[in-house]
Amino acid sequence: MGWLCRIGFVLISLTALLAGGRARAESTVDLRSEQPIVHLAPWTHYFHDAGAAADLDAARAAFNAGRFQPLPSQNPSFGFKEGAFWFHVRLANHAVTEPRWLLVQQYALSDKLDVFAAYADGRVAHHIGGDALPFNARSIRYRHPNFMLRLPVGEPVDVFVRVESQSSMQVPLVLYTPTAFTEMSRDAQFAMGLYYGILTALFFYNLVLWQMLRDSSYGWYLLHITAFGLVLLALNGLGYEYLWPTSPWLQDRSVPLSICLAQIGMQQFARSFLGLKARWPLGDRVGLAMILFFVAWGIASIFLPYRVSTPLASLAVFASIVWIAVEAVVVTRSGYLPARLFLAAWGMFLLGTGMFAAVAFAQLPKMFVTDYGVQIGSAMEMLLLSVALGYRYSALRNENERVVREAKEQLEHKVEQRTSELSNALAQLGDAHARLRESSQRDGLTGLHTRMHFHERFTPLVDQARQHGHAVTLLMIDLDHFKQINDEHGHLVGDECLRWAAHAIGQVLRPHNALLARFGGEEFVAALPGQGLEEGLATAEAIRIALAATPCRTGGRSLPLSASIGMHVVDVRMRCTIESALQQADDALYRAKADGRNCIRTSSARAA
Repeated sequence: MGWLCRIGFVLISLTALLAGGRARAESTVDLRSEQPIVHLAPWTHYFHDAGAAADLDAARAAFNAGRFQPLPSQNPSFGFKEGAFWFHVRLANHAVTEPRWLLVQQYALSDKLDVFAAYADGRVAHHIGGDALPFNARSIRYRHPNFMLRLPVGEPVDVFVRVESQSSMQVPLVLYTPTAFTEMSRDAQFAMGLYYGILTALFFYNLVLWQMLRDSSYGWYLLHITAFGLVLLALNGLGYEYLWPTSPWLQDRSVPLSICLAQIGMQQFARSFLGLKARWPLGDRVGLAMILFFVAWGIASIFLPYRVSTPLASLAVFASIVWIAVEAVVVTRSGYLPARLFLAAWGMFLLGTGMFAAVAFAQLPKMFVTDYGVQIGSAMEMLLLSVALGYRYSALRNENERVVREAKEQLEHKVEQRTSELSNALAQLGDAHARLRESSQRDGLTGLHTRMHFHERFTPLVDQARQHGHAVTLLMIDLDHFKQINDEHGHLVGDECLRWAAHAIGQVLRPHNALLARFGGEEFVAALPGQGLEEGLATAEAIRIALAATPCRTGGRSLPLSASIGMHVVDVRMRCTIESALQQADDALYRAKADGRNCIRTSSARAA
């Protein structure tokens, strides 16, 4: 029996070694000069060291024992977690002219990072980073932690990255050649500078309006826009780079403090703009209670650990966003028309803020939209322009009435002058509203109608079909495996594929007088008036074939695309809501994806 136990132990050991060998083989990244930027998520394996006690030797042993796992869905976000995380990737440099590569951790708030580069000859190079160290400890002065790695040509190098942080555990690792990093950082810094330039211009513009009109709403908006700018400075690592580079303590405290300050400004701006004290006293008291909470929590965050203060502040953002939306809806229903503009202009901004907080808790994947969608809130400029012109129109009208009462002999001249100014103001107001409406109806990436516009047009389309006794078919179209395109080729290539797919779908639907919109992400929705089950299936099949027949060509690549389509024939005789119709089509789409994708499924028993 003893020799049987020994044989069993040997077999188990060999199995573990083979598993570790397979993991190492799967993690090998071939670096070449023609691909100067490499996102490492597809090859990265991780290990959660809950006690944060493992050193490099222990991590290597865990890796060899097969305890490292691939990133779930290649998503490097884990939310707020205790302990430390270890990440591994094997690099094989085949770029003869690039012996040095820069490893960048594209998240600015990680506290402690240890990078170990283990070479074939047994040498181990150790680099440290994170915002627990002064900013000048980084290899290159850049807002994200970065480490310069020497990678001998043809020699495999095992890279282990240990991350321990009180912040959200987000570890998107990217390798750059020095030249590619220089170009990327230049473009990123330019975009950041442009955004903050616009933010600064908005600040001074509204400061002037506040001084002229003495409207408290502008004062509270100034507080919010300043605090919101500080939030982005802290979250993007620019505050640590430019404002407090020698203070890791302030870097930690800046995030919850700026979040609380921004929410104080936003809640107070909503109370003032919507006139809650007069229109909804209960809502005004709840908003005031939220302000007091953020004041108290902002003060407490100075003394509390980061792992306590920041998650709760981030969670409170969700409650704050929902409550502001409730306030706007209630006041809109009371008949206060400017509240509609408030909802329309701030909706995307509030949604972007919510998405950013959701990424911190690993509820949404880390991608371009969730990282930078919050900055879409700059569309508030349209709202403020419209409000300012509205005030100007009112002032000019009152001034015109005063002039009429002054003196009869000056009436013609004064009226003509004021009428001219009033016409200009109305023209500007109409132009601002037209631009606001156009921007809300069109998707900026694909040029298709937006989901909001589809909702507005769908009910009249069904009503018209009911009057003429025609059918209406609803299609939900989802591009297959689109996340892989973004992960493997980048979001710019993904955007080009979305534009190509939107054009291909539009070409098919143009002869059918269809209502087509981008529903969100890589999903499209179309309403086909006058088409029943047979016609709808034929049109859906034409869309599927058009997408699958020709690959999307972009940047020298030829990327095949396909789509899963869910179809629902709307019963125009019944009074159904758009939500129920969309749910039926979405359920059919879910079955199409479950049945292997690149196919059509209907909400009825028939499938294609």
